[in-house]
Amino acid sequence: MSSIFTKIINREIPGYIVAEDENHIAFLDIMPLVKGHLLVVPKKEVDYIYDLDDALYASLHLFAKKVAKAQESVVACTRIGVAVIGLEVPHVHIHLVPLRSMDDINFNRPKLKVPKEEMEALTQKIKTAFDNA
Repeated sequence: MSSIFTKIINREIPGYIVAEDENHIAFLDIMPLVKGHLLVVPKKEVDYIYDLDDALYASLHLFAKKVAKAQESVVACTRIGVAVIGLEVPHVHIHLVPLRSMDDINFNRPKLKVPKEEMEALTQKIKTAFDNA
């Protein structure tokens, strides 16, 4: 069965997609730690990050860097935090979390519920920044 991320990649379910290329996709987390929290995902469905072949592993991180730069230009933060947990969805993904404090990347904290209109506006801003980079 396809992961929820594969369903977003295949446009079977909606996602707030901010960036995409042939091998990767980035979209807003619908239950973010902070506003602007993104997920960067390879389109190839692999469960564990260290099972990626070297080329995809490297390209995923380079894609994430470009996404983070666009994200940082739009979301007020000190820097973008990076986390790879890998237990919640069986599909490799990198969390890019705008940080103002260490607590912003505490995955035990309650998740936010951001209104759809705000998610759509943020998606467009980050997408524009990514496309213009």
